[in-house]
Amino acid sequence: MQDFEDFVALRSQALLRTAYLLCGGDKAAAEDILQDVLMNMYGKWRRIRTSPEAYARKAMANAAANRWRRRARKPEAPMEHAETPTTRGHEQQVVDTDSVVRALAQLPKKMRAVLVLRFFDDLSEAETARTLGCGVGTVKSQTSRGLARMRELMGEQVLTWN
Repeated sequence: MQDFEDFVALRSQALLRTAYLLCGGDKAAAEDILQDVLMNMYGKWRRIRTSPEAYARKAMANAAANRWRRRARKPEAPMEHAETPTTRGHEQQVVDTDSVVRALAQLPKKMRAVLVLRFFDDLSEAETARTLGCGVGTVKSQTSRGLARMRELMGEQVLTWN
């Protein structure tokens, strides 16, 4: 299945970025979700090879939502002596990326998925609606509310992503 291997080689980095954002910046969870999705895709490759990226995005959005549901039912207990995580580094882009990821993590799962697919994966409103199985109007309203909430969370910071 050379075409599957080619797909993974060409698209896995972009899909990992999407998974990372959908998981609210949890790299380990993003890697797990992407690996699970790719494993499932391998078994279904003949049926989905005409639009594998759309399938992968939808599967990752669903997996991330399921992860958040599981975590809500069984919240993690904080460590007693853990320090508050801080962003260290010399590059402003690292700080900006961290701020965006932290703000995204505070959004509801569907709103986060809409913003990630629209602005980080550069999908149109219609493509985002198809991927998430909702209407274009829902995508528009979630985008508007999501951007407003991001502005509240991030204050005066400029929302950019490279």
